[in-house]
Amino acid sequence: MELSWWLLAFLVLLIAVAWYWHDSLGARERANVVALETCQGTGASLLDGTVAFRALRAVRVRGGALQLRRTYVFDYTRDGHTRQQGFVVLTGHSVDSVGL
Repeated sequence: MELSWWLLAFLVLLIAVAWYWHDSLGARERANVVALETCQGTGASLLDGTVAFRALRAVRVRGGALQLRRTYVFDYTRDGHTRQQGFVVLTGHSVDSVGL
């Protein structure tokens, strides 16, 4: 059986999409843990129990390698009445910054 160039390109694209999806699930889980720990550490409550994806950028890190920088947002409250928004920024799966 001979593979056509079209089929080969399709398989490469399918593998790239599967990798991105899997990597994104891991990054989102990391952002959820960081948001929950940050809220617990400051006495705030994480609302809705999860983060929401906000932005994606490709950035160069030390050594010149490209990595994905993802920004997630989450809602929290300190007083039980006021809803505020925080954020988690990840490069790869490393936390760059967290803000409340």
